Amino acid sequence: METGNLRKAGLKVTQPRRLILELLERRRFKHMTADDIYRALTDRGEDIGLATVYRVLNQFEAAGLVVKHNFEGGQAYYELDSGEHHDHMVCVQTGKVIEFMNEEIEKLQHQIAEEHGYEIEDHSLVLYVRPKEN
Repeated sequence: METGNLRKAGLKVTQPRRLILELLERRRFKHMTADDIYRALTDRGEDIGLATVYRVLNQFEAAGLVVKHNFEGGQAYYELDSGEHHDHMVCVQTGKVIEFMNEEIEKLQHQIAEEHGYEIEDHSLVLYVRPKEN
């Protein structure tokens, strides 16, 4: 995704938007909270406020550039919208978010909906996990 996508999404290319978009692009497979983004930018010496980070993320979400996930624990996580469906596992001990895709699970969900007389319009599957004890 390039900053040209900001224009395509109807957003003016500003320094905060460009910085946040570049950060999310570099960490494409990492789900980040607004606080994570704020810390990463301030650690790099960027002068950006936390309120600005939240405002830009809300604009990105409205423009369809990012997806916001509200996992248990209350913090929202953001990731670039790749347009590809995937599900998530969240470690209850570390907060780590793992993406996965499983065709069998997808088929089973559709089968269950059909058995009850429905078809799936959209869905979100989140598994809350902890490391296995040996």
